[in-house]
Amino acid sequence: MRILHFADAHIDMANYGRHDPESGLPLRVLDFLKSLDVIVDAAIGEKVDLVIFAGDAYKDRTPAPTYQREWGKRIIRLSQAGIPTLLLVGNHDLSPATGRANAIQEFDTLRVPNVRVLAKPEFLGPDDLGLPLQVISLPWVSRSGLMAALNVSGVDPAQVYAEIEERLSGLVNEWLDEADDSLPLVLTAHASVQGAKYGSERTVMLGADLVLPGSLVKDERLDYVALGHIHKPQNLNEGAHPPVIYPGSIERVDFGEAEDDKFFVIAEVEKHSTKVEWRKLDGIRPFVDRYIELKSESNITAALKSALPAPGKMRDAIVRLVVAYPREWDTLIDEPALRAHTAGAFEFHLVKRPQFESRIRLPADQTVSSLAPLELLDQYWRAVHTDEAEMDTLQRLAEEIISDGETETDG
Repeated sequence: MRILHFADAHIDMANYGRHDPESGLPLRVLDFLKSLDVIVDAAIGEKVDLVIFAGDAYKDRTPAPTYQREWGKRIIRLSQAGIPTLLLVGNHDLSPATGRANAIQEFDTLRVPNVRVLAKPEFLGPDDLGLPLQVISLPWVSRSGLMAALNVSGVDPAQVYAEIEERLSGLVNEWLDEADDSLPLVLTAHASVQGAKYGSERTVMLGADLVLPGSLVKDERLDYVALGHIHKPQNLNEGAHPPVIYPGSIERVDFGEAEDDKFFVIAEVEKHSTKVEWRKLDGIRPFVDRYIELKSESNITAALKSALPAPGKMRDAIVRLVVAYPREWDTLIDEPALRAHTAGAFEFHLVKRPQFESRIRLPADQTVSSLAPLELLDQYWRAVHTDEAEMDTLQRLAEEIISDGETETDG
């Protein structure tokens, strides 16, 4: 069986950049859709037997109709090509309210041919799939939904998750025992797995994680494990059977993924023998993330420019420069000059982090106990670089408060 596996599309992550005047879509959304088109083209062009999308079509549970239209266009292409497609519900696709439709529900509601939405844990056999294959699905289910479905009660979230994980493991093991030994068996899940390496995707994750045991997904009775939820591409069972694959997100979501390449996977799945081919997505929007701590107030603009790549290497990239510096140097940072230097970038973010002295340093011949409250306060205003006029006003106010307090005590 030739299976194409991808996950974490997040096609409406329009958190940077401008809109395309022709389509009206944010340019960043077009980046994600371009990757999605490459994946769909590969599935159709190479006539794969099955497509598994392991969850998170959008950035949240209420996508705008325009983004639903664009996602629908791509999935309908797979349907019309006659390719069985499984859409697993991820945490960003699922409404927290019981009874609410998930973000990809319409494919089930409209009974789109060859497309099946996996919204609950289930075992699919050859009759369900129309293929000589078996699939165990573990979509993201909210904690309240899992508690209701498994009749679990409790107040402590950690205790509840531990019980739910135990019950899910038991359910999966029952299906593993019942599976036909002569047919390949695939597990697909939108979840965290013990031992997985996270990138920065916790910035876009919603809610707590249900963590699956590593032993569950590495069971040798499985022939391929198609995961979603973690954006960092990885095989959690490298060199062993079955491959346990997070393909990662299809585009860079934020600066935490600046160094990550992006992939989808084509797996040749056979009983007890699976070959995995990582397909790198080309043309991914570059992210450039730089940090500098200023040590001298001379030639600050030159120092900041030197912390960035050459202008040609920033072309069409999303660029961030984080600058740490003493607060009194704030006016020495020439932001217009930096923006001119990064004019070819898709977007430039200058993040200023003025630093304050962490402690007040007293002269060698003084100790805290030797100073009166007003003298200590004067030292504090100077340490945090308070304006002289404001410092005088605050000092007089403090003197009045202390004086009034002493008068009340005497009375």
